[in-house]
Amino acid sequence: MTNHLINPDIAPVPEENRTWSKWHLAALWIGMSVCIPTYMLAASMIQAGMTWWQSVGTVLLGNLIVLAPMILMGHAGTKFGIPFPVLARASFGTKGAHIPAIARSLVACGWFGIQTWIGGFAIYQVLGALGWLDVAGDTNVLPFLGITGLQFLCFIAFWFLNFIIVLRGIDCIKWLESWAAPFLIAMGLALLIWAAVKVGGVTKMFPPAPENPAPFWPMFFPQLTAMVGFWATLSLNIPDFTRYCKTQKDQALGQLIGLPTTMTLFSFIGIAVTSATIVIFGSAIWDPILLVGKLGSTTAVVISLIALTIATLSTNIAANVVSPANGFSNVSPSKISFRTGGVITCIIGIVIMPWRLYNDLGDYIFTWLIGYSALLGPIAGIMICDYFVIRRTKLISDSLYDANGQYSGLRWSTVFILIIAVLPNLPGFINAAFHTKLFPAIFNDIYSYAWFVGIVIAFILYWLVNLGDKQHG
Repeated sequence: MTNHLINPDIAPVPEENRTWSKWHLAALWIGMSVCIPTYMLAASMIQAGMTWWQSVGTVLLGNLIVLAPMILMGHAGTKFGIPFPVLARASFGTKGAHIPAIARSLVACGWFGIQTWIGGFAIYQVLGALGWLDVAGDTNVLPFLGITGLQFLCFIAFWFLNFIIVLRGIDCIKWLESWAAPFLIAMGLALLIWAAVKVGGVTKMFPPAPENPAPFWPMFFPQLTAMVGFWATLSLNIPDFTRYCKTQKDQALGQLIGLPTTMTLFSFIGIAVTSATIVIFGSAIWDPILLVGKLGSTTAVVISLIALTIATLSTNIAANVVSPANGFSNVSPSKISFRTGGVITCIIGIVIMPWRLYNDLGDYIFTWLIGYSALLGPIAGIMICDYFVIRRTKLISDSLYDANGQYSGLRWSTVFILIIAVLPNLPGFINAAFHTKLFPAIFNDIYSYAWFVGIVIAFILYWLVNLGDKQHG
């Protein structure tokens, strides 16, 4: 009889195939963290009124906070060799696991589209800077799409590059991340050195503090929540990668080495270089794609184009394809493989027209980043409580793939807890998403802490509901 809950892609990884060391996982995080959104992260913070050092500090703190659930969630992946959707079966049931798996997958599809648009637009701008495209004269906007034909062609070209790697599978992704990491760090430092030399030293790169600074704390917590939300996605599906690690030490150290350090360094580079552009070009250029077009030297522009492409590609493939590929495969393992799930992700990434989502920084932070953190935070709270507190890291691996086992069906109590944990943030999300004042301002304040509110409520409720559960396996 065929087991419809398993296929080779979501089956436990055998011990002999767990070949990732801490350096592989650190390289993975470097490859994912060095990207254009990370470079531009501090832009929204400084626009909100923060100083450069407050922005960098917020990035560091946010990544240290999100590192905790990363390592906790990664534990089960390394111990049992299972991906995120299979781990979710323990707390949600074999059928209920589709809820967190699809929720995470759809967010990843959104991110895949955004990163693909960024990569395609980088190609468009740089080819224009080289004189190979007439960007200035490209004003014929396509109806319905809202972008020009050339912009769409560059988007599709970069999309196709992603698509080819998806078809090659997880080993190709590991290879890409391992080779991309040192190159991207070198390119980031080279950009920092270039800017420092141009302005006459590092001390001249940073903007002075505003004369009348905005109150710090009201802007700090929404920005911190958005920063946590930036990687709230990976804090759920990190087992998709840690399942290939040799030991718990490898998965924990690899993440500690790769995540907070790279995110903070690259955000710092973004702030420093952008501040230098004020001196060099007379205005702040936050977008590295536009900056590349002003470098002048054809060699510098070409190298920068390669760096931007690799940075966006390495982030997109690892962060935004692996999770939905496994998530969609979990829906029907006998019919949907990892590659098929990846193809579905690529198609959705086009359909959502990601350029519309990315073009407004306010919507990007307060609707997109904080909005999905309000959903993913409660899922993390439930799964961490289930695995560490209720089951004390003990699972029966075979039962996770058994439609009639102890994890079978749909656990309605878990779904109810998820709904309750999301509800406090819903009014604030509606106010932000639709730019209304339908609900009182207190809900906007709650929404500013969306991830924290959701994860705490879900954790406590799940613990209380399952307190008497003696099944620690």
